[in-house]
Parts: sequence; structure tokens; C-alpha cells
Amino acid sequence: MSESTYFAHASACVDDGVSIGDDTKIWHFSHIMKGTSLGKNCNIGQNVVIGPDAVVGNGCKIQNNVSVYKGVTLEDDVFCGPSMVFTNVFNPRANIRRMDEARPTLIKKGASLGANSTIVCGVTVGSFAFVGAGAVVTRDVPAHALVYGNPAKMHGWVCECGEKLGHDLTCPACDKKYVLAGDGLEQVQQNVTAKQ
Repeated sequence: MSESTYFAHASACVDDGVSIGDDTKIWHFSHIMKGTSLGKNCNIGQNVVIGPDAVVGNGCKIQNNVSVYKGVTLEDDVFCGPSMVFTNVFNPRANIRRMDEARPTLIKKGASLGANSTIVCGVTVGSFAFVGAGAVVTRDVPAHALVYGNPAKMHGWVCECGEKLGHDLTCPACDKKYVLAGDGLEQVQQNVTAKQ
């Protein structure tokens, strides 16, 4: 079994006991802490801290100045914009140790978290949801939802490609169609006729 091939800048600190997938890049002054799992083809920007024991899926992009704490799970293809924030304890106090009270946070496949947004611990952000820059997310976000503001509120739906959907839930850019399902959207499977 061959070892993972990833790039870490000379100024980055990668602790023992981490798992890093092939073709992941870790840039200046970043720290990957013990017990963390990073997938393949990730791009970890400058001054990022991940872990301990955080989980980052394949194809994630974590921009500069982001801390991904214990209890945070990023599924595949999640985008974390510059200086966005994850919290991990709901009611922190400097003089009371509460790390054993960390609330898990789940960011599902393909979600985008805009620059300077804050994700309060204990929430789930649905697949392909889009959290606007500066938003403060205090409750769960449905799949494909567009949320922004403080506190974040829903302002429509977005396609997998990131474009805002029209009232008919069709993407104006790529023509994908969606329907309401559960607490979010799911893509309509289009029939493809094979050429004879």
C-alpha cells in the first residue's frame, strides 16, 4: 500500500496521527492537528487550523483564516470562504472548561459557506446550500437553500452549480430542475433517450 502524496508548505505544521488524501495542498502557516482526517484533492489555505479530530471530505476548499474545530464534519466538496467561523461550544466561559460539551456540526456535500459567515455549533447545513457572506447561522439550513443575514434567513433556492433558481425551481444557467422534497430540494431525474 503506497503512502498518500500531498503537499504541505514548509511553514505548515502537520501533527502525527493525521490522515491526508492524495493531491491535497496545505498552505502557509496552517496547522493540521492530531486525529484529523482530510480527504483527497482538498485545498487548505493560509493560516487554517483543523482539528483535533475534525473530518474533512474529498474536494473541500478551506480558504484563509478558518478554524475547523473538533466536532465539525465537512462532507465532500464543501467550500469555506475566507475568515468564516465555526463555533464548538454553545455557551463558552474562559473560566469553565466545556470542551466535553462541544456540539457536533455537519456541513453536507457541496455546501458553500461565504466569507465571514458564522456557523453556530450543533447545526446541519444541507447539501448544496449556500450561506451568504457575513451570515450568522443559528439553525439547520435545508438542502439547496440560500440563506443570509443575522440571524440567517432563507431567501430562495440554489442549484448545484451555485446559481439562484427561478420560481419554477429551474436553474437559469444549466437547466437543472428541482422539486421540494423533505426539508429541501432534490434534482428531478431527467429521462435521457439513448441514440440508436
